Amino acid sequence: MIAYVRGVLAHKEPTRAIVEACGVGYELFIPLSTYDSLPPVGRETKLFTSHVVREDGQWLYAFAAEEEREMFEKLTCVSGVGPKLAIAVLSGMTPPELAAAIASCDSKRIAAVKGVGKKTAEKICIELKDKVSALAAFASRLGRPGARQFVKEAALALSALGFSDEAVEKMVSAALEADPKISDTETLVRKSLSGGKK
Repeated sequence: MIAYVRGVLAHKEPTRAIVEACGVGYELFIPLSTYDSLPPVGRETKLFTSHVVREDGQWLYAFAAEEEREMFEKLTCVSGVGPKLAIAVLSGMTPPELAAAIASCDSKRIAAVKGVGKKTAEKICIELKDKVSALAAFASRLGRPGARQFVKEAALALSALGFSDEAVEKMVSAALEADPKISDTETLVRKSLSGGKK
């Protein structure tokens, strides 16, 4: 499996890019969010990839962030959702927006993406509800490096103390809403246990 491609960006357009690495030009299919993140042609870039093999061919789908690739791979596990539709969904929604919509079963928000029907949106919510974390989505929206990691660690610590997943989600969300500047696991656990009070 090819985990990522690092090299010089030789060509880019909204749906695909070509990255030259060690004399080989890799054609990569991308969502709009990745296109927006690409450097100018001629500069070096690194894209995380998902290698899709089918009877009729092989394709490399690429993403600027690992969370985009993770969400792409989750989407393509949903029955009836192929790589092209998954790319369309990720072109219309960021991974945090999509995770939040799935976690809250907001199929209307997903169906608003061009090419996604009502039934497909409902299927995405049903099949992925247990595979996405609303907390991870919340952490991503904080927009700070390492936020996903310390939120995940805090959630695991609270779970180890015996709190249910639902309780952990409420506690951590309340703490982060009360103090959005929290930036480490210990502080987040302490604030979560105190009900978000400073």
